[in-house]
Amino acid sequence: AIVAGVGLSSTGELIDRTTNEVSLQTIKAVSLLSREGIVYMLENAISNFVNFAPLGMVLVGMFGIGTAEGSGYISALLKRTVQITPAALVTPMVVFLGVMSNIASDAGYVVLVPLGALIFMSFGRHPLAGLAAGFAGVSGGFSANLMVGTIDPMLAGLSTEAAKMVDPNYVVSPTGNFFFMFVSTFLITILGWIITDKIVEPRLSKQKLDSVDSNDDSLKNLSDQEKKALKYANMTFFTLAVIVVLLTIPENGILRNAETGSIIDHSPLMNGFVTILAILFLIPSIVFGKVAGVFKNEKDVCAQLETAMKSMGGYIALSFVAAQFVNYFSYTNLGTILALEGAKLLQSLNINSTLLMILFVLFVGFINLFMGSASAKWAILAPVFLPMFMNVGISPELTQVAYRIGDSTTNIISPLMSYFAMIVVFAQKYDKKAGIGTIISTMVPYSIIFLIGWTILLAFWMLLGIPLGPGAGLTI
Repeated sequence: AIVAGVGLSSTGELIDRTTNEVSLQTIKAVSLLSREGIVYMLENAISNFVNFAPLGMVLVGMFGIGTAEGSGYISALLKRTVQITPAALVTPMVVFLGVMSNIASDAGYVVLVPLGALIFMSFGRHPLAGLAAGFAGVSGGFSANLMVGTIDPMLAGLSTEAAKMVDPNYVVSPTGNFFFMFVSTFLITILGWIITDKIVEPRLSKQKLDSVDSNDDSLKNLSDQEKKALKYANMTFFTLAVIVVLLTIPENGILRNAETGSIIDHSPLMNGFVTILAILFLIPSIVFGKVAGVFKNEKDVCAQLETAMKSMGGYIALSFVAAQFVNYFSYTNLGTILALEGAKLLQSLNINSTLLMILFVLFVGFINLFMGSASAKWAILAPVFLPMFMNVGISPELTQVAYRIGDSTTNIISPLMSYFAMIVVFAQKYDKKAGIGTIISTMVPYSIIFLIGWTILLAFWMLLGIPLGPGAGLTI
C-alpha cells in the first residue's frame, strides 16, 4: 500500500504472460489495501492454496515415506547397515546414513542421531562424537542425497512459482539439483569423517562422561522376523525399481515422452517422479510391516497413512500462508519490481556470477540462524532473489542450489532449528550438564567447514560449467 501510494514502478524487459513475447514494460506497484486488492485476497485465497505447487507433491510423497517410517522399514535398514560396517568405517557410515536419511524427511533426527551415539559407544568411542556425526549428516548435510527426497519437490515447487514471475512457462524439476547433490553427499561424508575423527572426538575425549547403560538393546541384532521382513521388503523394492527401469529404457517406453522419446523433457518419468517415489516406498513398507507383524490388516496400513498425514499438519498450515505470500508478491508486482531493480544494480556492479552465488550462500546461512524452516525461508526469498538472478542469466536451479547450501550448513548451530532441543535431550543422556551451548560449540567446526567446502564445490562446479541436474543448466 505504501509503495503503491508513492507511485513506485520499474521499467524493464519482461515476458508477456499472454503472448509469451519479450517486451519493454513499465511495472507499477499495486496495493492490497485498495478495493480491488481486498476483493482479490478474499476471492483467491482458496485457489491460491489449492494450486500451490509444492502441496500436492509433498503430501503424495509422504504416503510412501511416512509408511516406511511407521512400519519400521527405514529404522531396520539403518540398523542393519551400521551393524555390518567395519570399525574403521563407522564414522563415515554414520555421517553418510545421516545425509541419506533426509529421503524420509525428519526420520534421521529421531532414529539416526541417538543411534550414532550408541554405535560409537559400542565401539568404545565417545558417544557424543557419534551423536555429533549423526547430527552433522542429518542436519548439516540436509539437502544432499543420492536420491530425490521430499525436500526436492518442495523447493522445486516454490522455485517454479517464483520463476513464473519472469517466465510463465518455466518449470523447475524435482531433479533439477540431482547431479550436484549426488556429488555433495560424498563431500559431506568425507568432511564429516575428518571433522569427527580429527577435531570433535579428540576434544570430547577430554571430558568426563556420566555413567551410561552400555547394554542398551537398541543395537542388538534384528530379530529373525525383522530380518525376514527386511529381506522381503528389499526384494520388493528392487523388483519395483527394475520395473521402472524396464518401462524407461526401451525407445517406446511408457515412461518416456510419447512425442520426443525423451526421458527427461516432459516425460512421465519426470512428471510422475514423486508418485513413482511414493510407490517405491509404500509397497515395500507394507510388505515389511506385514511380515514383521506391524501391520495385521489393511486397517493398520490405513491408520499409518493417517498418522503420516497428521505429521504434515504443520506443513499444510504453512503452505496456506506461503501460497498467499507468493501470489501476493506476484499480484502487487513487488517481486517483479525488486527483481528488475536488483538486476539493474547487479548489472551495474558487474559482479562475477560465481562471487554473486557465494555471497548469496553466506546471506542464506546467516538468515537460517533466525528462521529454521527451509520451505518457509524459500517461500520468502525465492520470489525476490530467483527472478532477480534470472534477469542476469542465472538459472533458477543454480539459485536454488546456493540456497540449499546456506540453508543446510548453519542448521546445526541454530537453537531455533525445530529439533535442536531434542538433540540437547539426547546429549544429556551421556552428559547431564549438556545444554544448548554444549551442542553449538561441538557443532561449530562442522558448520564452518561444511560451509567453506560446499561453497568451494559450487564455485568449481560453476567454473567447469557442469549441469546441476537432468536438463538443468547453470544459465538461462
